[in-house]
Amino acid sequence: MSINRVIISGNLTRDPELRSTASGLPVLGFGVAVNDRRRNQQTGEWEDYPNFIDCTMFGARGESLSKFLTKGAKVAIEGKLRWSQWERDGQKRSKIEVIVDELELMSNRGDSQGSQGGNYGGSYGSNYGQSAYTAPSAPAVDTEAAVYDDDIPF
Repeated sequence: MSINRVIISGNLTRDPELRSTASGLPVLGFGVAVNDRRRNQQTGEWEDYPNFIDCTMFGARGESLSKFLTKGAKVAIEGKLRWSQWERDGQKRSKIEVIVDELELMSNRGDSQGSQGGNYGGSYGSNYGQSAYTAPSAPAVDTEAAVYDDDIPF
């Protein structure tokens, strides 16, 4: 048995690009920056190192979301990894991308810095061509956990 699931949250690195396949299926492509935190061996300080991840969403939901997603928007994504390989100018190339099944907007429309305290953007589901919206819930604030978040090294 194998499992291929990934969950990431980060910020869009560029405005999404909407295109279509030859059969007319909408395809939305975008990049997400996700920070990895590591301790600098020389200074002993924790530093953020960005990972840039290509993401692809298929169907009408991608077409709908293209109107709301902009560079800098904070999103949470669930999907699966897909590896692809091709040849360009005689050189073999490959990449791993996330095929998005679920996308949750974590920042308000027009707020590329992210919202304080919860999800106000909604959630968009999968099923290639079907779009679903989940109403936002009231934000849960755990004041005790918020105090100690800066002490956690990951």
